Amino acid sequence: MTTESPDRRLLPLADLLLFAVAMVWGSSYGIVKSALAFYPVLALLALRFGITFCLLAVNLRHLRRASKRTLLGVLTLGLFLLSIFLAETFGVLHTRAANAAFLISLCVVLTPLAEWALLRRRPGAAEWLAVGVSFAGAWLLAGNGALSFDFNLGDGLILAAAVLRALAVCVTKRVLRAAPLPALTVTAVQAGVVASGSAALALVFAPSQWQPLPALAGHGMFWGSMLYLVFACTLFAFFAQNYAIGRSSPTRVSLLMGSEPAFGALFASVWLGEHVSTAGWIGGGMIVAASLMASVPWRSVFASRSGGAAGEGVL
Repeated sequence: MTTESPDRRLLPLADLLLFAVAMVWGSSYGIVKSALAFYPVLALLALRFGITFCLLAVNLRHLRRASKRTLLGVLTLGLFLLSIFLAETFGVLHTRAANAAFLISLCVVLTPLAEWALLRRRPGAAEWLAVGVSFAGAWLLAGNGALSFDFNLGDGLILAAAVLRALAVCVTKRVLRAAPLPALTVTAVQAGVVASGSAALALVFAPSQWQPLPALAGHGMFWGSMLYLVFACTLFAFFAQNYAIGRSSPTRVSLLMGSEPAFGALFASVWLGEHVSTAGWIGGGMIVAASLMASVPWRSVFASRSGGAAGEGVL
């Protein structure tokens, strides 16, 4: 009698968490847009991640016995996250939304290559097929906004963010594999690095970004958006992502997270009233289908079928 490994038993939960993160992050673009109407970019990032860091600071106790190499690795993850947020946020300011949506989706294509190069794990045929379906779906979905590439600074920043996302997933896997840490501890360090980094950049390069906080009275939209960004898009999302990365492959995580643009389009249509074409809905469906393809343990399916066929032969 064989028993299932603990990691494999946990994969369905990890997959569900990643789908939930994709839904939450898909909605975050509209929420961030609303918050930015009240507060500038760097100050908003410092506030959002500063609150998150304060809420999670108690989890830093797990770093007391960590080696210097582990500490360096976790700080590197924080720097990756800071770079991703800066590249994405300022990239969106300098390019069209359709271009940004398509370019950031290239992370799904780049992650298998990064995993192959950094972790020496060659993605399987089913994973490459899912990557291709997701890429085609992203093209259709982004084409809803009439893609137009006169490559500029914004496009370059979004492309850089996609590369950084792919690398960050693989580096996170390597760091957690070398020295397992609680997901909340990693999230706390990342939040602290993003908050302090954003604050330092604002102080040195953009002092005008520091403005008085909106008052609680009369700014319910801003503070409601901030609570959603802190608790759903940061606390839950980064905990779930770090938890899942430790129990799955980077390519699988990237594919499941790749459904984010589809949920973003759905949120924009239902909540913001934006028009999504038929081709856009088809593309979104393809992205979600690719994510579902990634959640199926194909090797186990084929192995069970082979075992069933062998059993029938014996009987």
